[in-house]
Amino acid sequence: MSRERILAAAIELVDAVGVEGMSIRDVCAAAGVTPPTVYHYFGDKKGLLDAVVAAGFERYLQEKRERAESADPVEDLRRGWDGHVEFGLRNPALYGLMYGGARTSQHPAAAEGERILRRIVTRIGEAGLLTMPVDDAVQTIHAATVGATILLITNPSAAGLSARTREAVLGSVLVTGLAKTDLASAADSLLVQLGRGDVPLTPGELAILRELLVKLGGSGEGQSQEVGDQEERGHEQ
Repeated sequence: MSRERILAAAIELVDAVGVEGMSIRDVCAAAGVTPPTVYHYFGDKKGLLDAVVAAGFERYLQEKRERAESADPVEDLRRGWDGHVEFGLRNPALYGLMYGGARTSQHPAAAEGERILRRIVTRIGEAGLLTMPVDDAVQTIHAATVGATILLITNPSAAGLSARTREAVLGSVLVTGLAKTDLASAADSLLVQLGRGDVPLTPGELAILRELLVKLGGSGEGQSQEVGDQEERGHEQ
């Protein structure tokens, strides 16, 4: 269909020559249509660029949707950060259109990406591993990810910038801090979960498991005490 051809041509031109270099005339030539056809479907160049942004987010979100959640939400957050940066570096002009300074408001298509991030951060919060409310953590992580990506697009030689920024942000947002390993984070998370629900273990088994998790996670007395309180409640029942 003409609309799909026009949109595909516009996306290719944005990738090739950037927003400034893309003209309606070039889009028409690439799609094999006349200007009135473009105006019929998109209104004007701004409408066409909004459609390009929506298509860019759809491409970006498809990668997000295909990434299955793991048992470790902190690792999911790291993978999500890296995937975001990689998308931006693969599609620099499109990413600039999606997130760049020319935008004065969030494109509606960006909402799903934030919902995916919020779901991951909420899981981390449920594990007791956040140093701040979920809303604040989502905003901090999102702002830092976009900022790091834009800096890398304009300065690709800044090796290690993304990883350094990611770990600095996680060190601020997460209780576990930079020194925690993935295994330690998982152990801490499991400790919290043990303290919040019924566990199909005897009190003796629960005590052994708690002791092992404390050793692996190095978590504070609070989490250990929470599981201990649950064990005592089990004895009373």
